[in-house]
Amino acid sequence: MSSDAKNDTPPTIVTRRKVLGGIGLALMAAPLGHLSAACGEGTGGDTGGGNDAGTITDPGAWATGGTAAMTAVSSYPDPFASGIGSTCKLTCEATLGPCYANTLVRKDISEGHNGLPVRIVLLVVDESCKPVPGASVDIWHAAPEGLYSGEDASTFCTADDPTATSARWFRGVQTTDANGRVEFDTCFPGWYSSRTIHIHFTIRLNDAEYVTSQLVFDDALNDDVINNQPLYNTRGPRDTTNANDNVVSAESAPDYMFQTQRMPDGAMLAWKTLVIRSSLSNPSCQMPGGGGGPPPGDGGIRPPRDGGMGPPPGTDGGTGAP
Repeated sequence: MSSDAKNDTPPTIVTRRKVLGGIGLALMAAPLGHLSAACGEGTGGDTGGGNDAGTITDPGAWATGGTAAMTAVSSYPDPFASGIGSTCKLTCEATLGPCYANTLVRKDISEGHNGLPVRIVLLVVDESCKPVPGASVDIWHAAPEGLYSGEDASTFCTADDPTATSARWFRGVQTTDANGRVEFDTCFPGWYSSRTIHIHFTIRLNDAEYVTSQLVFDDALNDDVINNQPLYNTRGPRDTTNANDNVVSAESAPDYMFQTQRMPDGAMLAWKTLVIRSSLSNPSCQMPGGGGGPPPGDGGIRPPRDGGMGPPPGTDGGTGAP
């Protein structure tokens, strides 16, 4: 996948149950290059999470203006260039939440929304650290103002705000390449009451759901963005951190945390390795302290749950709608 391509695939509406075109069979490709030699240790406690993205020239400040401000994408390093380690710990289930809605096949999921630009790089592998090609990776998250998009999303998530319900920003699907990799261009998510800042994802193979879970960011990074960055710093301090979130527990947060680095244009590079079962017959796992996974035998299709998310975004005690 080209590192500087935007909207590689023409936007196509995709429902939760629709088979994504072009999904191949899982586990057909052998690991390439550094992945085939993934015998080194991963960094810190980020099991299977990738290593340092490399030396760059840090401009010293985050960018604003959304994905249009990503002007140095050709210089973004490969965050997995030095391998992913030899231990690939299974990514466990967390609550789907009520904010899932129809999505679009696209790389840039921002729809021109303002915010701190972020390139997300995800690597999907199996328990033996082999890349999984042809997997659909579906992500969604709140806008900087704390609202989700889509008229088909629960009003719990959009606060019935007309700007949010008429949009479909911060929702998108990409299919992993031969190296098990996908990229998304987006903006840093906003906060809403009773949840830490997070990004939802579902991984499917041949329309079968292998895992639905969530990823978080380091709390110091969250505070830096919320306290100092335009658009984010107008809403006041958040009420929930990784230490007291009731979906991604404090003890599990390090295993579900993006690694991040500021790029030469001020955008954020965020990356994570996601480990799925090599077969649906293998047991799944539940994130410790998470908000609930799929009931046994439901085939991976389950109704939305709120995961204890609190009041609707935009109605959380003074933060207001956008």
